[in-house]
Amino acid sequence: MRTVEILQYTLHKGTGTAFHAIMQEISVPLHQRHGIDVVSFGYSLHDSDCYYLIRAFDSAESMVAVLDAFYANADWRNGPREEIILSIVTSIKTVMNLPPESVEGLRVQS
Repeated sequence: MRTVEILQYTLHKGTGTAFHAIMQEISVPLHQRHGIDVVSFGYSLHDSDCYYLIRAFDSAESMVAVLDAFYANADWRNGPREEIILSIVTSIKTVMNLPPESVEGLRVQS
């Protein structure tokens, strides 16, 4: 089993395109450099100012440790953090355990 975190964001009206650019060009590569498995991310089909980020971890304990280290790191704090946070109106987090094949089924191939 893998621990999967799904983050859903409602963004300030009209900021979806800029938010996606930050995610694609800065935030997701930063996550990956820190060893975080970003399974998928992008706009919701119903509204370009709604966004999702799906990340997978080895366990719930691993998720907490990895994310604590990531969010405390200067790369995040001095990088895209402020611009991302200022774009988000609301954030919803869901965490679940899924078999590896289900995680792979969620993965967006680029």
